[in-house]
Amino acid sequence: MKKVVLSLSLVAVFALVSCKENASSKIEASNVEVAAKRDEAAKQLPVMSFDKSEHDFGTIEQGTPQETSFTFTNTGNAPLIITNATSSCGCTVPNYPKNTPIAPGESGELVVNFNGSGLNQVTKTVTVTANTEKGSEILRIKAFVNPKNAGPVKGPVK
Repeated sequence: MKKVVLSLSLVAVFALVSCKENASSKIEASNVEVAAKRDEAAKQLPVMSFDKSEHDFGTIEQGTPQETSFTFTNTGNAPLIITNATSSCGCTVPNYPKNTPIAPGESGELVVNFNGSGLNQVTKTVTVTANTEKGSEILRIKAFVNPKNAGPVKGPVK
């Protein structure tokens, strides 16, 4: 038992003594510079600023195609890349500059086509996925859709 305690004590003393090397002498200046540049670059992000986040087509007839565009500007300090844009239903189709870098200060356009389906008040969303800090932006379109070829509205039957 004494041999085990003595052996463990010697190992512990050896471990403590060997850890007293000067750790800062092992740091290479070139690695520090690379890490600093990497950390600074990570802080630079694109910011997607839209001219509007919602568009109202007003009152339309059912089945009448509609189109609007959302203009955006990269107000950040790194290239903006839109990787995807999806709509909440198949009746709405977004067209965008996919995987095309938009430099800081430059603008782009996202065009949304709506086929005019549905009835009454209709609201659809488009989710834009990009390399921004938020990761995505949500745009909305809305319209009041009247039935196609609807005749004059009749009053209640008496």
